[in-house]
Amino acid sequence: MHYTHDPIFPENFFWGASSAAWQVEGATREGGRTQAVIDLNSQKKKPFADNSIASDHYHHYKEDVALMAECGFSSYRFSMSWSRIIPHEDRKVNPDGIAFYNNLIDELLKYNITPIITLYHYDLPCWIEKKYGGWLNRSVIEEFEYYCKICFNNFGDRVKYWLSINEQNMQIVYGDWLGVSKGCNNWFEQKWQINHIMNLCHAKAVLACHELVDGGKIGPVPGMVPIYPATCKPMDQIGAMNAEEFTEKIWNDTYVYGEYSNFVKNYWKNHNINPEIKPEDEELMKKAKIDFFGVNCYRSNVGKDAPLDLEAKEYLLNKDGKKGNLQFPINPGEFALTENPYVETTDWDWEIDPVSLRYTLRYMWDHYHLPMIITENGFGMHESIGNDGYIHDKERINFLRDNIYQVGLAIEDGCEVWGYNPWSFTDLLSTGNGMAKRYGLVYIDVTDEQLNKINDASKLSIKRIKKDSFYWYSKLIKSNGKEWGREKE
Repeated sequence: MHYTHDPIFPENFFWGASSAAWQVEGATREGGRTQAVIDLNSQKKKPFADNSIASDHYHHYKEDVALMAECGFSSYRFSMSWSRIIPHEDRKVNPDGIAFYNNLIDELLKYNITPIITLYHYDLPCWIEKKYGGWLNRSVIEEFEYYCKICFNNFGDRVKYWLSINEQNMQIVYGDWLGVSKGCNNWFEQKWQINHIMNLCHAKAVLACHELVDGGKIGPVPGMVPIYPATCKPMDQIGAMNAEEFTEKIWNDTYVYGEYSNFVKNYWKNHNINPEIKPEDEELMKKAKIDFFGVNCYRSNVGKDAPLDLEAKEYLLNKDGKKGNLQFPINPGEFALTENPYVETTDWDWEIDPVSLRYTLRYMWDHYHLPMIITENGFGMHESIGNDGYIHDKERINFLRDNIYQVGLAIEDGCEVWGYNPWSFTDLLSTGNGMAKRYGLVYIDVTDEQLNKINDASKLSIKRIKKDSFYWYSKLIKSNGKEWGREKE
């Protein structure tokens, strides 16, 4: 990375980090919480641990917030567990769940840390699954709206920034991996029906937030992976555009304009897909005007042409953290993804491409002209405590420095960006790799092996240890992006 100057960040820029309830809280059967579908999904990821303990944030939240304050955070993005707040189909609100989140919010505000709350981050309650069969049933819309209103009524006096659904696009693209496809017998068509129901849930959340939260602002959280064309061959450009449509743009267009694009409508028509849209649905969607975008961006992909005579291949992600263990997808007639020879990769074959974050912010701003906050961006790696008792994560420092620099350049390019909350503050349970794939600024002293053997948080260390990246990030944010900790090249 070549540095020519240090970009200037706006005053009152939000610096912090992110997490998700099901990945960090643990205590999945404590405090009145009932099981979520993602809990069951996490139990299928052996030899990696499930989320029953995770980082045990439920019992350590005060310690964690104190560490955030020490680091200098001005914001913290986290999610609430639907089944912790409404644990059963009788819709009775769980007072212990409300108390936990009240305490967490108040603890953050005590240190002048602004809470930014995600309403839904993959954790559909099992009682919803049992009663309605999951996301395919439109009754979920009413249940989700009820849950959102409970959150707004209980926490909206102190929480003004809300996020509706985390990475709806990724939940549809990787439905099997995240358990969203449960109960489907024709995923090719039914994923679009589920996607439509999720869009209506999002719309209900937006409208309820604006109605119930004084000064409340709300937006979606797309998972953004910018797609570069493999070559200057014209059909490779079309392949890259198709990849962006089918993995990102369809969702973002719908959030902003409240209607489905001609691109996706023609795709449904050409493939005899019925997403089961009722006449009043798009009227509801059009009313739901978002205030901003949360942006999750870790990496980039490369797209190319995929002629019809090619054999279709699934996107098989690297699930064990050994380089070279992934398969790029081929969707004949639409697009294929391929390797980028110009970037390095992590142990999980994720592209290390800081410029992708600037590209994403530019792309989003050019298309939608809405303010943005980075809600996820991070570096997953294998880690352990060194012989000196510390964790020296130089690779993560390099990743954060280079990505934050690109955020600064995007702001100079004219993009309106009001915060940076990378993934994640503490180590937490990875979606498919347990505690083995670590993202945190703070190390959690527990391993998958220990979690699999001992299912009692009180008998485990779960000690918090600040990594080198914690200290580096602290200096940067306390200087509002001026103390980079490196020499200019």
